[in-house]
Amino acid sequence: MDSADNMDQMTTLSQVMTRLSERGIHREFRMNDSCEMKLDNSEQNYQPADLTILKTYRFEGDSNPDDNAVLYVLKDAAGNRGMIIDSYGADSNYPGEKFDEFLRDIPVQESEEFNF
Repeated sequence: MDSADNMDQMTTLSQVMTRLSERGIHREFRMNDSCEMKLDNSEQNYQPADLTILKTYRFEGDSNPDDNAVLYVLKDAAGNRGMIIDSYGADSNYPGEKFDEFLRDIPVQESEEFNF
């Protein structure tokens, strides 16, 4: 199947999350109140250099700007993979600039593996 056809089919956040789950990506990287990035069920504290962004998906609501979201697929140095989900625009899930600064500092290495 042509990847352009796949992109047309994968139009919602839930569709992409289902597909990622089928590929074993269930866990989420989250920034806590102390501005530490952690992977679900882990005590590991990550710095941007410890992670790599493999794919970025953006979703825009048809009728409501509050439906805008972005999903990042990441891996750590040990090969653990997970995702970050965030609303974008004025209503980010993470207040303040620390989250945005952290994301900007993560190296990006786009992977064809997640073109669906």
